[in-house]
Amino acid sequence: MTAFCVLEVKGLSIKFGDFTAVDNISFCVNRGEIFGFLGANGAGKTTTIRMLCGLLVPTSGSALVGGLGFGDGGKGIKKIVGYMSQKFTLYNDLTVGENLEFAAGLRKLEPAYAKKRRKELFDLIDFNKPLSSKVASLPGGIKQELALAASMLHDPEIVFLDEPTSGVAPASRARFWSLIRRITGLGKTVIVTTHYMDEAEQCGRIALMRTGRLIALGSPEELKRSAFPGPMAELDFKGADAAGYISGLGKAGGLLELSPQGMRWHAAFSDKAAMDAALAALPRSVSVSLIKPSLEDVFIRLVEGAER
Repeated sequence: MTAFCVLEVKGLSIKFGDFTAVDNISFCVNRGEIFGFLGANGAGKTTTIRMLCGLLVPTSGSALVGGLGFGDGGKGIKKIVGYMSQKFTLYNDLTVGENLEFAAGLRKLEPAYAKKRRKELFDLIDFNKPLSSKVASLPGGIKQELALAASMLHDPEIVFLDEPTSGVAPASRARFWSLIRRITGLGKTVIVTTHYMDEAEQCGRIALMRTGRLIALGSPEELKRSAFPGPMAELDFKGADAAGYISGLGKAGGLLELSPQGMRWHAAFSDKAAMDAALAALPRSVSVSLIKPSLEDVFIRLVEGAER
């Protein structure tokens, strides 16, 4: 493990009976990095995180989490990581204070230390509700921020967030991501799964997973350049029956990807010459704009394209 690598995974796999949920993945996460997992449901993102939190023991391969392995069944790892699951990790029928006292008790934290950490975390998330507030009465975005605070009571080195903003309003999602950046600014490492492309754009690097395998790894810009080495055009058929044109375009030489994007289509080519030849066959009524690929385009090409 290098000086900057806080998490190193080599050939990690886990099987449940005959089903391989995570298949021989390897990567390294640097200290202070926001590292994202992106993939469809069932790709193995959550299972990977649960292994790295010490909650599941891998079938094969190895991982060092903050320098610690699975030799003790993951007990050491659990002390240095925080984990916020897809579902709220709070009890709705308890108050804010009771939830945090329960979380502190699970971690066997001294009362004075737990109180100090609670104040630090409330300052971090700008939480100003009374401790006597029932969690059920809080808006979804504030619940998620409070769940984040509960997962960090023991001051972990590495924070795992599994779909942390699922089901909350866009404004709350943006606020939560500002908290993530604040956490890494404190020297923590954050590993997050998301299915929101705008959130994935905010990760330093992304591991793209499909059916348990890691199929691409890099920064958002690196993934875009790798998946789309040539130009991309956005086509607007302006309500005309585009089926015939799309069918012909799909047979064009040098076409890498052709996918619908709402009322428009994105067409990616291997090079400019191939694009010019293909688009020349379209009628002038079709509006053509040169665009840069998005992470959604990358996802469609590498994940959904492989399944088509």
